[in-house]
Amino acid sequence: MVIDLRSDTVTRPTAAMRQVMAQAEVGDDVYGDDPSVNALEAQLAERAGKEAALFLPTGTQANLVALLSHCQRGEEYIVGQKAHNYLYEAGGAAVLGSIQPQPIDAAEDGTLPLDRVAAAIKPDDIHFAPTRLLSLENTHNGKVLPLDYLQQAWQFTRERQLALHIDGARIMNACVALGVELEALTRYCDSFTLCLSKGLGTPMGSLLCGSADYIARARRWRKMAGGGMRQIGIMAAAGSYALTHHVARLQEDHDNAQWLEQQLRALGLEMVGASAQTNILFVRVPPAQAAALGPWMRAQGILLSAGPVTRIVTHLDVTRQDLQRLVALWQRFMAEHA
Repeated sequence: MVIDLRSDTVTRPTAAMRQVMAQAEVGDDVYGDDPSVNALEAQLAERAGKEAALFLPTGTQANLVALLSHCQRGEEYIVGQKAHNYLYEAGGAAVLGSIQPQPIDAAEDGTLPLDRVAAAIKPDDIHFAPTRLLSLENTHNGKVLPLDYLQQAWQFTRERQLALHIDGARIMNACVALGVELEALTRYCDSFTLCLSKGLGTPMGSLLCGSADYIARARRWRKMAGGGMRQIGIMAAAGSYALTHHVARLQEDHDNAQWLEQQLRALGLEMVGASAQTNILFVRVPPAQAAALGPWMRAQGILLSAGPVTRIVTHLDVTRQDLQRLVALWQRFMAEHA
């Protein structure tokens, strides 16, 4: 059996989740008639302490709709240089929304230093795109944004009349790592996205959460962006199941990542950045071995995003036994490629 460590997007729905999907009540969600979608949106909004939520097919579309709902054409959002909704989403905000990104470098802990953010805010001058939004990412490359930083960022944006959005694709990993409920993090933002198809294990779907007025705007943008869905309650039911049953178990993924880090360090491998906080770690591979690692592991039934810096992501389809096999094979690989 293949062990896939490329991402937590490769997870498959569990048998229990499939059963819930098969039994889901459905309706036409564009009309607002899908009871399973309505239940999922209400479930997350209540958990996050927000007024409303919106179910979207993908995380990329959720982030795009989030930005479109905050910023007008010709306005600007400040974002991390390596943030997903700047670097890895095909420039959608700029191309489709005419929204200018202002990227800045993140600190080692994944935060955007507020002095750098302040320096990037444009003055009220006709030469500049007006700055409207600060976009953060939690988690960022597996790093959890500290709670006191979120509090400071929230106060910072209130003082400067900026909205605050969090790309929270893996925000439940952050909650588990900090040992807090979702509302403890989401009280410090105007909006956030949550991906259901990563560590939570659903086949598809993301949610955008915020005020009722904001989500009403987002619903219109979702329709314009092609995200209106019909009998999608089958997938929404999977999301509700994941929020109920798959959040606490994320701790297993975190424990596995930390165990794997210790084992790889014992082999003499170097980690990039601080220790694994959640389910993602980055391993520095010697240049002489980097090109061979991916194909060699694939031949042994292990899929890696291999390179000079190799990212490994643990998830619900990876067991400790699978990781023990990975460590043994890596040791063998190193001996063969010494």
